[in-house]
Amino acid sequence: MDVIRKIGHNEIVEITTPFLITWHDGKSRLCGDFRALNNYTKADRYSIPRIPHALDKLAKAKYITKMDIMKGFHQNGVKPNSIKLLRKICRMGIYKYTRMPFGIKNTPAHFQRMMDTIFQEGMLQGWIFVYIDDIIIYSETWKDHVQYIDKVLSKFTLINLKISLKKCNFGQQELLALEHKVSGLSLEIDQNKVAAVLQKPVPKIIKEMQSFLGFASYYRNNINNFSHITSSLYQLCSKDVVF
Repeated sequence: MDVIRKIGHNEIVEITTPFLITWHDGKSRLCGDFRALNNYTKADRYSIPRIPHALDKLAKAKYITKMDIMKGFHQNGVKPNSIKLLRKICRMGIYKYTRMPFGIKNTPAHFQRMMDTIFQEGMLQGWIFVYIDDIIIYSETWKDHVQYIDKVLSKFTLINLKISLKKCNFGQQELLALEHKVSGLSLEIDQNKVAAVLQKPVPKIIKEMQSFLGFASYYRNNINNFSHITSSLYQLCSKDVVF
């Protein structure tokens, strides 16, 4: 898949500087610094699904399948008039993105809308949940589950959307999904995430506190009185407070 392409020396371009981020799997991802572009981009207000609502459904399912879209954003092309805005420079030259990159303001909303459109029927029938590039299929019977998996894979084949098999789990009665351990009998927080919180150093600056609160807020539904407990910490993030 041709994600980036080198630009000729005779082209006059505006450029951005790339940087690497470390993903949760320990691998690095190359991103462009698109902050300036994002400042001038009109926000796409398309809503991302609420995970707690999906977890309630998964906790009642007997069979669960999780699929991951392979490099999901990069499977989307970029319109020619937008490519000129997606350029970056490195020691090997100047390159332009030909596929949807990480770091663009509306990328998650665009991808979510696309996936919701593709699987609208299954979502209305109540057997599939899509969170950006994560697809969760759930059912109470094995017969239904096999049929649902077949429908999803057939749709992928039809639109030429690829999945990462090594990140997929088919027909499980218990698995890790959406940062939780789910089964038809229970719903638990992924203990690896709990350990990650406990190992985080005490925040020393506002950005570190905001990062910690954002991380902890993901599990607010599992913590009684979360708003009350964290209220003083949120106050420390105010502009008129000395941290």
